[in-house]
Amino acid sequence: MTPRPSTAVLVNPASLTGSSAKNAEVALRHLARAGWDATLVSGSDPADTLERTRDHLAAGTDVLTVVGGDGLVHLGLQAVAGSGVPLAVVPAGTGNDFARALGIPRRDPAAAARLITDGTRRAVDLARCGDRWFGTVLASGFDALVTRRANALRRPRGGARYTVATFVELARLRPLPFRLRLDEKELALDATLVAVGNTCYYGSGMKVCPDAVPDDGELAVTVVESAPAVRLMTTLPRFYSGSHVTHPKVRTYRARHVELAAPDVFAYADGEFISDLPLAVDCVPHAVSVLVPE
Repeated sequence: MTPRPSTAVLVNPASLTGSSAKNAEVALRHLARAGWDATLVSGSDPADTLERTRDHLAAGTDVLTVVGGDGLVHLGLQAVAGSGVPLAVVPAGTGNDFARALGIPRRDPAAAARLITDGTRRAVDLARCGDRWFGTVLASGFDALVTRRANALRRPRGGARYTVATFVELARLRPLPFRLRLDEKELALDATLVAVGNTCYYGSGMKVCPDAVPDDGELAVTVVESAPAVRLMTTLPRFYSGSHVTHPKVRTYRARHVELAAPDVFAYADGEFISDLPLAVDCVPHAVSVLVPE
Protein backbone atom coordinates (compact mmCIF):
# COMPACT_ATOMS: atom_id res chain seq x y z
CA MET A 1 0.00 0.00 0.00
CA THR A 2 1.30 3.44 -0.94
CA PRO A 3 1.92 5.51 2.20
CA ARG A 4 -0.19 8.62 2.63
CA PRO A 5 1.63 11.89 1.94
CA SER A 6 2.49 13.83 5.07
CA THR A 7 3.26 17.31 6.26
CA ALA A 8 4.50 18.86 9.47
CA VAL A 9 2.42 21.98 10.18
CA LEU A 10 4.48 24.58 11.97
CA VAL A 11 2.55 27.06 14.10
CA ASN A 12 3.79 29.81 16.38
CA PRO A 13 3.70 28.74 20.05
CA ALA A 14 2.85 32.35 20.97
CA SER A 15 0.07 32.72 18.37
CA LEU A 16 -2.29 29.81 18.89
CA THR A 17 -5.25 32.16 18.81
CA GLY A 18 -6.60 34.58 16.22
CA SER A 19 -5.77 34.25 12.55
CA SER A 20 -2.96 31.74 13.08
CA ALA A 21 -5.28 29.26 14.81
CA LYS A 22 -8.10 29.81 12.32
CA ASN A 23 -5.83 29.44 9.30
CA ALA A 24 -4.25 26.32 10.78
CA GLU A 25 -7.73 24.81 11.11
CA VAL A 26 -8.44 25.64 7.48
CA ALA A 27 -5.22 23.94 6.42
CA LEU A 28 -5.86 20.86 8.55
CA ARG A 29 -9.38 20.44 7.16
CA HIS A 30 -8.05 20.65 3.61
CA LEU A 31 -5.32 18.12 4.35
CA ALA A 32 -7.82 15.70 5.91
CA ARG A 33 -10.06 15.91 2.84
CA ALA A 34 -7.05 15.37 0.58
CA GLY A 35 -6.01 12.25 2.49
CA TRP A 36 -2.79 13.66 3.91
CA ASP A 37 -1.31 12.97 7.32
CA ALA A 38 -0.67 16.22 9.19
CA THR A 39 1.21 16.75 12.44
CA LEU A 40 1.10 20.06 14.30
CA VAL A 41 4.49 21.29 15.45
CA SER A 42 4.63 23.91 18.20
CA GLY A 43 7.23 24.01 20.96
CA SER A 44 7.48 25.93 24.19
CA ASP A 45 9.51 28.69 22.51
CA PRO A 46 11.10 29.34 19.08
CA ALA A 47 14.22 27.27 19.85
CA ASP A 48 12.14 24.30 20.99
CA THR A 49 9.84 24.68 17.99
CA LEU A 50 12.83 24.66 15.62
CA GLU A 51 14.27 21.55 17.25
CA ARG A 52 10.94 19.74 16.96
CA THR A 53 10.62 20.81 13.33
CA ARG A 54 14.07 19.47 12.50
CA ASP A 55 13.18 16.19 14.20
CA HIS A 56 10.10 15.84 11.97
CA LEU A 57 12.14 16.54 8.85
CA ALA A 58 14.73 13.97 9.89
CA ALA A 59 12.00 11.39 10.49
CA GLY A 60 10.63 11.99 7.00
CA THR A 61 7.87 14.32 5.91
CA ASP A 62 6.86 15.30 2.39
CA VAL A 63 6.25 19.02 3.03
CA LEU A 64 6.93 21.53 5.78
CA THR A 65 3.90 23.80 6.15
CA VAL A 66 4.26 27.13 7.96
CA VAL A 67 1.08 28.81 9.18
CA GLY A 68 2.06 32.33 10.17
CA GLY A 69 3.88 35.47 9.13
CA ASP A 70 7.43 36.27 8.11
CA GLY A 71 8.85 35.57 11.55
CA LEU A 72 7.58 32.00 11.50
CA VAL A 73 8.63 31.55 7.88
CA HIS A 74 12.09 32.66 9.03
CA LEU A 75 12.08 29.95 11.69
CA GLY A 76 10.88 27.37 9.17
CA LEU A 77 13.66 28.31 6.76
CA GLN A 78 16.26 27.45 9.40
CA ALA A 79 14.95 23.89 9.34
CA VAL A 80 14.15 23.37 5.67
CA ALA A 81 17.02 25.16 3.87
CA GLY A 82 19.09 22.66 1.93
CA SER A 83 17.00 19.71 3.12
CA GLY A 84 15.18 19.02 -0.13
CA VAL A 85 11.83 19.17 1.68
CA PRO A 86 9.55 21.75 0.02
CA LEU A 87 8.04 24.62 1.99
CA ALA A 88 4.37 25.59 1.94
CA VAL A 89 3.19 28.85 3.51
CA VAL A 90 -0.32 29.62 4.78
CA PRO A 91 -0.02 33.31 5.69
CA ALA A 92 -1.39 34.64 8.96
CA GLY A 93 -0.71 37.81 10.88
CA THR A 94 0.45 41.10 9.40
CA GLY A 95 3.64 41.24 7.31
CA ASN A 96 3.65 38.20 5.00
CA ASP A 97 6.25 39.74 2.71
CA PHE A 98 7.75 36.36 1.78
CA ALA A 99 4.34 35.16 0.61
CA ARG A 100 3.72 38.47 -1.15
CA ALA A 101 6.95 38.18 -3.14
CA LEU A 102 6.10 34.64 -4.33
CA GLY A 103 2.45 35.21 -5.17
CA ILE A 104 1.08 33.04 -2.34
CA PRO A 105 -2.47 34.12 -1.41
CA ARG A 106 -2.30 36.26 1.71
CA ARG A 107 -6.00 36.79 2.41
CA ASP A 108 -7.41 33.44 1.31
CA PRO A 109 -6.18 30.69 3.67
CA ALA A 110 -8.13 28.01 1.78
CA ALA A 111 -6.35 28.91 -1.46
CA ALA A 112 -2.98 28.96 0.33
CA ALA A 113 -3.77 25.60 1.94
CA ARG A 114 -4.47 24.03 -1.45
CA LEU A 115 -0.88 24.79 -2.43
CA ILE A 116 0.31 22.28 0.19
CA THR A 117 -1.12 19.44 -1.89
CA ASP A 118 -1.37 20.96 -5.38
CA GLY A 119 1.19 23.78 -5.56
CA THR A 120 4.01 24.04 -8.07
CA ARG A 121 7.52 23.67 -6.74
CA ARG A 122 9.64 26.78 -7.30
CA ALA A 123 13.34 26.64 -6.51
CA VAL A 124 14.11 29.83 -4.60
CA ASP A 125 17.37 31.40 -3.48
CA LEU A 126 17.98 32.18 0.17
CA ALA A 127 20.41 34.57 1.82
CA ARG A 128 22.71 33.29 4.54
CA CYS A 129 24.27 35.39 7.28
CA GLY A 130 26.54 33.24 9.41
CA ASP A 131 24.38 30.28 10.39
CA ARG A 132 21.12 32.15 9.80
CA TRP A 133 19.03 31.98 6.64
CA PHE A 134 16.56 34.60 5.49
CA GLY A 135 14.13 34.83 2.62
CA THR A 136 13.16 38.50 2.30
CA VAL A 137 15.30 41.53 3.20
CA LEU A 138 18.05 42.30 5.68
CA ALA A 139 17.60 45.82 7.05
CA SER A 140 20.34 47.85 8.71
CA GLY A 141 20.23 51.45 9.83
CA PHE A 142 17.02 53.46 9.98
CA ASP A 143 14.83 50.59 8.77
CA ALA A 144 16.24 48.22 11.38
CA LEU A 145 15.46 50.80 14.07
CA VAL A 146 11.90 51.02 12.73
CA THR A 147 11.55 47.22 12.78
CA ARG A 148 12.79 47.00 16.35
CA ARG A 149 10.38 49.69 17.50
CA ALA A 150 7.45 48.22 15.53
CA ASN A 151 8.06 44.81 17.10
CA ALA A 152 7.92 46.41 20.54
CA LEU A 153 4.62 48.21 19.91
CA ARG A 154 1.42 46.56 21.10
CA ARG A 155 -0.77 49.13 19.37
CA PRO A 156 -1.75 49.79 16.65
CA ARG A 157 -2.07 46.38 15.04
CA GLY A 158 -1.03 45.39 11.55
CA GLY A 159 1.01 47.46 9.14
CA ALA A 160 0.10 50.68 10.98
CA ARG A 161 2.70 49.75 13.59
CA TYR A 162 5.41 50.41 11.01
CA THR A 163 3.94 53.83 10.25
CA VAL A 164 3.99 54.83 13.91
CA ALA A 165 7.48 53.41 14.41
CA THR A 166 8.73 55.26 11.32
CA PHE A 167 7.63 58.65 12.61
CA VAL A 168 9.15 58.00 16.02
CA GLU A 169 12.51 57.06 14.51
CA LEU A 170 12.47 59.97 12.05
CA ALA A 171 12.75 62.28 15.05
CA ARG A 172 16.01 60.52 15.98
CA LEU A 173 17.47 60.31 12.49
CA ARG A 174 21.26 60.60 12.18
CA PRO A 175 23.81 59.81 9.45
CA LEU A 176 25.50 56.42 9.76
CA PRO A 177 29.04 55.85 8.44
CA PHE A 178 28.78 52.58 6.48
CA ARG A 179 31.54 50.54 4.90
CA LEU A 180 30.29 48.09 2.27
CA ARG A 181 31.83 45.33 0.22
CA LEU A 182 29.76 44.19 -2.76
CA ASP A 183 31.63 41.24 -4.28
CA GLU A 184 34.92 42.98 -5.21
CA LYS A 185 33.61 46.56 -4.95
CA GLU A 186 34.22 48.54 -1.73
CA LEU A 187 32.30 51.64 -0.65
CA ALA A 188 32.45 54.03 2.28
CA LEU A 189 29.59 56.50 2.69
CA ASP A 190 27.19 58.11 5.15
CA ALA A 191 23.81 56.45 4.76
CA THR A 192 20.39 56.42 6.34
CA LEU A 193 19.85 52.73 5.62
CA VAL A 194 21.23 49.78 3.72
CA ALA A 195 18.86 46.98 2.68
CA VAL A 196 20.00 43.64 1.27
CA GLY A 197 17.19 41.85 -0.54
CA ASN A 198 16.74 38.25 -1.58
CA THR A 199 13.18 39.27 -2.41
CA CYS A 200 11.88 42.79 -2.82
CA TYR A 201 9.47 43.45 0.08
CA TYR A 202 9.73 44.25 3.76
CA GLY A 203 7.71 46.21 6.33
CA SER A 204 4.29 44.95 5.13
CA GLY A 205 4.62 45.67 1.45
CA MET A 206 7.41 48.24 1.10
CA LYS A 207 9.19 47.40 -2.16
CA VAL A 208 12.59 48.41 -0.85
CA CYS A 209 14.61 46.28 -3.29
CA PRO A 210 12.39 46.35 -6.40
CA ASP A 211 15.01 44.66 -8.59
CA ALA A 212 15.33 41.62 -6.32
CA VAL A 213 14.53 38.33 -8.06
CA PRO A 214 14.25 35.32 -5.74
CA ASP A 215 15.85 32.81 -8.09
CA ASP A 216 18.59 34.69 -9.98
CA GLY A 217 21.54 33.85 -7.74
CA GLU A 218 22.13 37.47 -6.66
CA LEU A 219 21.19 39.88 -3.89
CA ALA A 220 19.75 43.34 -4.56
CA VAL A 221 21.20 46.10 -2.38
CA THR A 222 19.48 49.44 -1.80
CA VAL A 223 21.41 52.27 -0.15
CA VAL A 224 19.66 55.45 0.95
CA GLU A 225 22.31 58.09 1.48
CA SER A 226 22.19 60.41 4.45
CA ALA A 227 19.42 63.00 4.11
CA PRO A 228 17.40 65.31 6.37
CA ALA A 229 14.37 63.75 8.04
CA VAL A 230 11.93 65.91 6.09
CA ARG A 231 13.40 64.75 2.77
CA LEU A 232 13.32 61.11 3.86
CA MET A 233 9.72 61.51 5.01
CA THR A 234 8.66 62.70 1.53
CA THR A 235 10.53 59.78 -0.06
CA LEU A 236 9.17 56.98 2.12
CA PRO A 237 5.75 56.67 0.38
CA ARG A 238 7.63 55.85 -2.83
CA PHE A 239 8.99 52.70 -1.17
CA TYR A 240 5.61 51.03 -1.67
CA SER A 241 5.82 51.33 -5.45
CA GLY A 242 9.59 50.92 -5.68
CA SER A 243 9.95 54.29 -7.39
CA HIS A 244 12.28 55.54 -4.63
CA VAL A 245 15.19 54.02 -6.57
CA THR A 246 15.04 56.94 -9.04
CA HIS A 247 15.69 59.44 -6.22
CA PRO A 248 19.18 61.01 -6.41
CA LYS A 249 19.88 59.97 -2.80
CA VAL A 250 19.22 56.28 -3.53
CA ARG A 251 21.78 53.87 -4.96
CA THR A 252 21.16 50.29 -6.04
CA TYR A 253 23.60 47.43 -6.54
CA ARG A 254 23.64 43.69 -7.17
CA ALA A 255 26.07 41.22 -5.63
CA ARG A 256 26.44 37.60 -4.58
CA HIS A 257 28.41 38.49 -1.46
CA VAL A 258 27.77 41.57 0.71
CA GLU A 259 29.65 42.80 3.77
CA LEU A 260 28.31 45.61 5.96
CA ALA A 261 30.03 47.51 8.76
CA ALA A 262 28.98 50.56 10.77
CA PRO A 263 29.47 51.44 14.44
CA ASP A 264 26.53 50.85 16.78
CA VAL A 265 24.31 49.52 13.96
CA PHE A 266 22.43 46.23 13.96
CA ALA A 267 20.45 44.24 11.41
CA TYR A 268 17.05 42.57 11.13
CA ALA A 269 15.99 40.09 8.45
CA ASP A 270 12.50 38.71 7.88
CA GLY A 271 11.59 41.05 10.75
CA GLU A 272 13.83 39.09 13.16
CA PHE A 273 16.96 40.34 14.90
CA ILE A 274 20.09 38.94 13.26
CA SER A 275 23.14 40.57 14.84
CA ASP A 276 25.13 43.72 15.31
CA LEU A 277 27.31 44.85 12.43
CA PRO A 278 29.77 43.97 10.97
CA LEU A 279 28.28 41.02 9.15
CA ALA A 280 28.44 39.25 5.80
CA VAL A 281 25.58 37.99 3.62
CA ASP A 282 25.80 35.41 0.84
CA CYS A 283 23.22 34.41 -1.74
CA VAL A 284 22.74 30.63 -1.85
CA PRO A 285 21.07 29.74 -5.16
CA HIS A 286 18.01 27.47 -5.07
CA ALA A 287 18.41 26.70 -1.36
CA VAL A 288 14.73 25.82 -0.90
CA SER A 289 11.71 24.76 -2.94
CA VAL A 290 8.51 26.67 -2.21
CA LEU A 291 5.03 25.54 -3.23
CA VAL A 292 3.48 28.39 -5.20
CA PRO A 293 0.57 28.93 -7.61
CA GLU A 294 1.14 27.90 -11.23
